[in-house]
Amino acid sequence: MVEKHILGTAPDDPVAAQWQVVRDMDATFIDKALVEAAYANPALRALFPLVTHGSLQFSRCTRFPWSQDLPSVFPYDGERYFSVRRLHEPRGSGREQIGGAVTADEAVELVASHLPPGCGPALDGTPDDLEPLN
Repeated sequence: MVEKHILGTAPDDPVAAQWQVVRDMDATFIDKALVEAAYANPALRALFPLVTHGSLQFSRCTRFPWSQDLPSVFPYDGERYFSVRRLHEPRGSGREQIGGAVTADEAVELVASHLPPGCGPALDGTPDDLEPLN
């Protein structure tokens, strides 16, 4: 029998454990509607979620330094508007604006529609363990 982690998630599923952490975060850190909309999307739920500076980001791997090559959702002007950007950290510091969204559901749809083929599920490892995206 597998021993359960303190979060109630099997320790061999770091993606599910991280989603639970993100879903349990206080609304002062991340928009709760955004988190729940992303969690409801199967493609995004298969990725490793990260929260930083109010943004919801996704990684193809579960260990630092994260993949930083997928679309992410950032708060826009402190309002309930979202900016979707693709990060380019592995190839140099940069952020490509994909689009904006008024609702959390729109932001999630924008992210999901810009995921590269074969980007999930997240691999338990570092970016060095990942295949390059096409």
